[in-house]
Amino acid sequence: MRITVHGKCFVTWVMWLGQIRIFSLYLNEYFGGYFGECLGEYFRCSLPGDREDEMDTAMSHKSSLQSAASATTSEAPQPLRCMESLSPYKQGKMAIPGRESVIKLSSNESCFGPSPRAIEAYQAAAASLHRYPDGKQTLLRQAIARVHDIDPDRIVCGNGSEELIGLLIRCYLGESEELLLSENHFMMCPIYGKAQAANIVLAPERDFVVDVDALLECITPQTRVISVANPNNPTGTYVPAADIMRLVEAVPKNVLLILDGAYAEYVDGDDFDDGLHWGNTTSNVVITRTFSKIYGLAGLRIGWAYASAGIIEVVNRLRTPFNANGAAMAAAAAAIADQQHVAMCRKHTARWQERMRQSLGNLGLKVVPSVTNFYLLDFSSVPGKSGVEASAFLESDGIIPRPGNSDRFVRITIGTDLENQAALDSLARYLSS
Repeated sequence: MRITVHGKCFVTWVMWLGQIRIFSLYLNEYFGGYFGECLGEYFRCSLPGDREDEMDTAMSHKSSLQSAASATTSEAPQPLRCMESLSPYKQGKMAIPGRESVIKLSSNESCFGPSPRAIEAYQAAAASLHRYPDGKQTLLRQAIARVHDIDPDRIVCGNGSEELIGLLIRCYLGESEELLLSENHFMMCPIYGKAQAANIVLAPERDFVVDVDALLECITPQTRVISVANPNNPTGTYVPAADIMRLVEAVPKNVLLILDGAYAEYVDGDDFDDGLHWGNTTSNVVITRTFSKIYGLAGLRIGWAYASAGIIEVVNRLRTPFNANGAAMAAAAAAIADQQHVAMCRKHTARWQERMRQSLGNLGLKVVPSVTNFYLLDFSSVPGKSGVEASAFLESDGIIPRPGNSDRFVRITIGTDLENQAALDSLARYLSS
């Protein structure tokens, strides 16, 4: 059968008939026999030029797919190799099986919750939940800048400060490069680093305090990012201002230094430096902060970072346009304006830190000096007692602590007066048992 095509439809006919010939080849391949042969012969035709190459390409493509399928024994997509070493972040326990009411002291949340002004702003935001938030985060950046007297153009907000830390690591850390952390560190940092196929380097601490000299000794030509939480978690200790200055001045300018200040608002010491001024005067220092702790907005996930214009511009290239939701930004802007609420939370926390340290110390238990809204207990100072047993004992009393990474430690959040007294009484019973 011969089909001759004339006029403007020539190209269209060539393409259409070519597809028919490929289809006929597939029919022969899959159906075989008389049915496939008849259809194949029916649609076989002659056209100007040689189209056998197109059929060969189709069969070659089919063969490649079959080879690829047989080359692997897996029937699911395979993750990147660097994901094999990752374990998900383990959050503080939320409940105790069999108990309807518990005292949750596992996640360093504010026992007072957010400012009433923040709650009011959050409720008002409900009327505009159908609208996308301001991707430029203008009102919140301006509110933060007013309170801290900093440049709003050097601020970027995110879905909690950990999102911003993750973005920074993605922007500045590459495969086989090094992320330098202190021995005790924010547990999301190594997760972010390993996801970049980077190497994680840990510097030892001295008496539960970040050792600046140890950090500097660990810097190599492969170091690209250093992250230091100040105050630190889970220790609750902080690096004095003079040592932070030494760190900032000694870190190479091609290395990004992240100063994570999630608990900075709790500190009221003369030798503490919140680091914000480094965002004005350096090109490689980033300060991150959160509204999850003293501001009581952990459930809304909102944080911010302050750095040079160049770093902020890079982060803005990667972050999603609406990474901070409208209700969270509205509540955060109102929360940061209510510094009386912040001062009340800070005073309550300091009072109970001192009381817990003295009371538990009198029972022979070592309490790591903390300037945050939590305290770390070291049970190695009490023969026959352990952090695992202490955690179980507290839970039997309906109190949820945060067990440490070893049998020695338990971390407990500062709660309300009644919650703190309950934790103190329970620990006293355990130590005397």
